[in-house]
Amino acid sequence: MVMRGSLLFNNNRRTVQRFRQLAITAVGPVKIKILLCFLIACSVFLLLSRGSSLTGWTDQNTESLDRLSSRRKGYAILMNTWKRYDLLKQSISHYASCHGLESIHIVWSEPDPPSDSLKKFLHHVVQKKSRDGRQVELKFDINNEDSLNNRFKEIKDLNADAVFSIDDDIIFPCSSVKFAFDVWQSAPDTMVGFVPRKLWVESKGDKDYYSYAGWWSVWWTGAYNMVLSKAAFFHKKYLRIYTNEMPASIKDFVTENRNCEDIAMSFLVANVSGAPPIWVKGKIYEIGSTGISTLGGHSEKRTQCVNRFAAEFGRMPLQSTTVKAVDSRQTWFW
Repeated sequence: MVMRGSLLFNNNRRTVQRFRQLAITAVGPVKIKILLCFLIACSVFLLLSRGSSLTGWTDQNTESLDRLSSRRKGYAILMNTWKRYDLLKQSISHYASCHGLESIHIVWSEPDPPSDSLKKFLHHVVQKKSRDGRQVELKFDINNEDSLNNRFKEIKDLNADAVFSIDDDIIFPCSSVKFAFDVWQSAPDTMVGFVPRKLWVESKGDKDYYSYAGWWSVWWTGAYNMVLSKAAFFHKKYLRIYTNEMPASIKDFVTENRNCEDIAMSFLVANVSGAPPIWVKGKIYEIGSTGISTLGGHSEKRTQCVNRFAAEFGRMPLQSTTVKAVDSRQTWFW
């Protein structure tokens, strides 16, 4: 931009010199001074107007960034739990102090409502640890039916656009959560998470058959198709879509088999966004020792889910990718 400005200035200076030579032969000294002042004023005006046109994008871009920044809010935690009150207390105590957190929604599907002592303890912890000059809201989303679909039930009064779906037995440092939230803001239509998984595909006749693989397949190939909702950000609109538009056959399958609600959500997000998920590197602290993944036949059941859902969707919406988001401030080697 400096070069273009210099060229324009040199062109204007040569123009002024030619006019001066012409004017010397035509008019007197007084008129020459008036003419020169006029030409200099015109040159300055041209430079200023040219400069504003060259740099005008900066002002417009700044306004766009300001508007975008004003729309950005914090995030809400959506935590699934089941009769692990010590783990729930530990997780809520940790995340309540994380930067950017606006609200915590505990998905409660137990037959008995949460006890007064539990609610009192958690509200006290959240009130004590809230940061950024704002009070984090804590809510129990009570469900009458025991179904894994409850973790994706629409929350109509949810203020934040970003939802951080997390299980009660996993803890990430607040810095990792904030980094994942920043990554999600750059791609709010896709799912951004810490736990990647891969599907293998093989052709059987005229159909494709998919096999669900665990972490070691991701480690070996560097590729993945989904990130699990046990630790992932996604837009709150997907809660509404899952609740109101997900095929009933898929939700019934999830309820009956007590599995694969996270795969169903991954299918939904990929189908709507047309984009692969984003894997974010983060240190995982598992504070629980039990869960569905520890039961026998887990991979086989999830393989059945993947092929069942692909048939219901009429295609495989999940896309493979090798992208990994890493916080360079925490990395010594590239």
